[in-house]
Amino acid sequence: MAEFFTIGIIKTALEIGLIYALVAMALFISYSILNIADLSTDGSFTLGTAVSAVFTISGHPILGIFMAMLSGSLSGFCTAFLQTTLGIESILAGIIVNTGLYTINLAVMGFSSNLSIFGTNTVFTLFAGENPFLSEWGTLILLLLILLLVAFILRWFFGTGLGLSIRATGDSPAMVRASSINPAFTITVGLCLSNALTGLSGALIAQYNKASDINLGNGMVTVALASLVIGETLFGKRKLLGRILGVVGGAILYRLVIALALRLRVPTEAFKLVSALIVALAISSTRIKELFHYAKLRRNAMRERGENA
Repeated sequence: MAEFFTIGIIKTALEIGLIYALVAMALFISYSILNIADLSTDGSFTLGTAVSAVFTISGHPILGIFMAMLSGSLSGFCTAFLQTTLGIESILAGIIVNTGLYTINLAVMGFSSNLSIFGTNTVFTLFAGENPFLSEWGTLILLLLILLLVAFILRWFFGTGLGLSIRATGDSPAMVRASSINPAFTITVGLCLSNALTGLSGALIAQYNKASDINLGNGMVTVALASLVIGETLFGKRKLLGRILGVVGGAILYRLVIALALRLRVPTEAFKLVSALIVALAISSTRIKELFHYAKLRRNAMRERGENA
C-alpha cells in the first residue's frame, strides 16, 4: 500500500478532502436535516469559485472568501423562494437555479469560461508567509482549522432555538407549523446556510487551484453525496457533532479512493462513473449485508436439512 500512498499523495488528498467536506456539510444540512434534495449545489460551488477568483485578482483574497459565502447564501435564498413562495418542487427549484447560475457565473468571470489567479496572494500564501514549515504544511493546517471552526459553529447553531426549528422542519413540517413556526422561514435559513458553505468550499478550491472554471462545479452533488453517505455508513448516525465530523471523514476517505484510482491509472473520464459506483455501494451497503446474511442463513438451513434427511 505504501507504493500507492506517498506522503505527498496523502497530503493532497487530505487538503482536497477537507475543502470538499464543506460541500458535504452543506448537503448534510439540506439533505439529511431539511430532507430537501438541493440540486443547485453545482452552480453555487462554481459561483463561489468565480467570486473568490475575482476578489483575489483585485488583491482581496480574504474578502473574496466572505463574498463567496454571501453569494452562495443568495443562491440558497433563490432556491428557497422558488420552493416556499412559488410552490415549485425542491428538485425542480434546484435545477432552475442551477441553470440560471451558469450565465451568472460566466458574467462574474467577465464572460470567460476560466479565470487564472496565478501570481496573486491567496489566503494560503498569506497564512504561510515566509515560514518554511507553513509553506509545506500551512495549507493543511489552515483548512483543518476552518473545518473545525465550521463544525463547532454548526453544532452550536443547531442547538439554538432556530437550529432546533430547522431540524424539526426536516422531521415534520406539519408539526412545526402547528407550533406556530413558519416552515418557509426555517427552510430559507437552512438553504442559505447550506449554500453559504458550498460557496465557501468553492472559494477555497479556487484559491487552492489558483483558477476558476465554469465547469469546476459539475458533479459536485455526486461528490458531496458520496462523502455524506460514506460518512454516515462508516461512522453511523450519532450525536450531531459526531455526524458532522463523520461527514468530514467521509469526504477524506472519498478523496483517498480517488487518489488510489489515480495511482491505478483509471482514466479521468471514468471518475464520474467511479463516483456513481461509490455512492451506489455506500447507499446499498446495509441491504447488501442483509442479503449476504440471508444467503448464509439459507445455506445453513439447507445444510441442516440435508444432514437430517
